[in-house]
Amino acid sequence: MTNPGETSAAFLLARPGVRQVPTDRLELFDCPHFLPPALCAELLALIERDRRPSTIADANGDHYFRTSETCDLSADEPAVQDLEARLFALNGIDPAHGEPVQGQRYAVGQEFKAHTDYFEPGGVDFERYCGLTGNRTWTCMIYLNDVEAGGGTRFKVINKTFQPEAGKLVCWNNKRLDGRPNPSTLHHGMKVRKGVKYVITKWYRERPWR
Repeated sequence: MTNPGETSAAFLLARPGVRQVPTDRLELFDCPHFLPPALCAELLALIERDRRPSTIADANGDHYFRTSETCDLSADEPAVQDLEARLFALNGIDPAHGEPVQGQRYAVGQEFKAHTDYFEPGGVDFERYCGLTGNRTWTCMIYLNDVEAGGGTRFKVINKTFQPEAGKLVCWNNKRLDGRPNPSTLHHGMKVRKGVKYVITKWYRERPWR
């Protein structure tokens, strides 16, 4: 790894249980049972305590584009510190390049329509969100609970859907191998049909977070 804000397929696959989706369109991985049930429960409780309506960086006029609730998790929480240590062991990305951990809660009918995690170069707010820290490199997302129905994460370009399972990690490279943003990372947090979905998301940047 030449950039401390990035990881590699070889590094991730060195961990037992990590699987790579067989596609040349993007680097996409999952790891069942990445987090133990007790830690999932602690993180879920933090989200439930401090959740607020979610927003998006660039308003697109669709008020139903992202209907979940969001929570920024304090780095002082022991559960968050445990999570961060596990992620560093998994991906080897310099923690200085990580954004604060964020949690999401999806009730019945809530979703996050198809989107990419990187910021579009040349976009209205690109300089505001990326001027100091650079664009997002990798995304690590973890389901904290099983969901009775719905709530899958669908990567539309490759027609791959991950179903929520407590402790399962899904991670991907937001960039092509040549360093440009990869539109094939387009993904949809699908509507929950029954139950509630809790998710942890950790994003990494090209330069240290500040």
